[in-house]
Amino acid sequence: MNGRSVRRGRGPEPPIRTDGGRAADGHATDTGSEGSRVLVLNPVSGSADHTERIHELAADHDFAVRETSEAGDAIEFAREAADADLVAAAGGDGTIHEVVRGLYDADALDSTTIGVVPTGTGNNFAGNIGVGDVEEAFAVLETGDTRDIDCGIANGRPFVNSAIAGLTADASSETTADMKDSFGVLAYVVNTVQTAASFEGLTIDVETAADEESWHGEAAFVLIGNGRRFPVEGHTQADMEDGRFEVTIIEDRPTGKLVGEAAIRRLLGTDTSNITRLETAALSISVRDGEPGTFSLDGEMLSARELDVEAEREALSIRVGEGYEIDPEPLD
Repeated sequence: MNGRSVRRGRGPEPPIRTDGGRAADGHATDTGSEGSRVLVLNPVSGSADHTERIHELAADHDFAVRETSEAGDAIEFAREAADADLVAAAGGDGTIHEVVRGLYDADALDSTTIGVVPTGTGNNFAGNIGVGDVEEAFAVLETGDTRDIDCGIANGRPFVNSAIAGLTADASSETTADMKDSFGVLAYVVNTVQTAASFEGLTIDVETAADEESWHGEAAFVLIGNGRRFPVEGHTQADMEDGRFEVTIIEDRPTGKLVGEAAIRRLLGTDTSNITRLETAALSISVRDGEPGTFSLDGEMLSARELDVEAEREALSIRVGEGYEIDPEPLD
């Protein structure tokens, strides 16, 4: 496992243990005790037809369920569940973000294992950790491996998947619930096309840790990927356990049409010539001109003139499915 920690769920064949609850390879294992379990459920995420089934499965798997009713509830519920052995987030990327934020506020990221039950529109993070649907999610909660993955911290706020600045962050903030209902995951692409015509670019300075690399100019889009990257030969998952971000910068072009074309091509996985890729453990983005920039942390909006971002290596304990890649294809 390349020296990275892995613990087993309550599967039928746990690793051979020596003493002290550790596997023979020295990594911590699940001792098999159930302990306390809490599931934080967003009942209106995605198509909102999942609530009854999740309550049934949660009861079958001994989870206490707490339903959110407004933004911020999942943060509070996760904070209150910080002493639980397992906290599951049932919702989309925004619900996962709030649960992680609540556990981060309670200083419990490394002591409480997180699980994901995908019911949102995009579910990008769930796919990257090998969780495909609700039924599979509960199987993973029981028998999946537990990995210690990196957690990004941006201006004191955690994120697990990505931090985004520029065109798609602005478009994401304008994507309504009605659009998501009508177009599903394509709602974000549709709104990006609509936003591109009026987007004026973002004049920024990007400085990486220890001045490894820097970038200065006008950008259409910046993605800081912890769990997520733009497609590289079909691979959308970044390495979540290397303590480094995969950063993609799409340069602005003279016209809104070309800005939109560049961004959409990258969203759909087609390469373009105006892309800069960086890998770093920490970076800062400074917005030089105009209004503060709009940043999206796992889909949650933050307005700032400067964003300081740091990767905390293997800071988050999370249950993953078989599709999770420990060593995804590296960037070229």
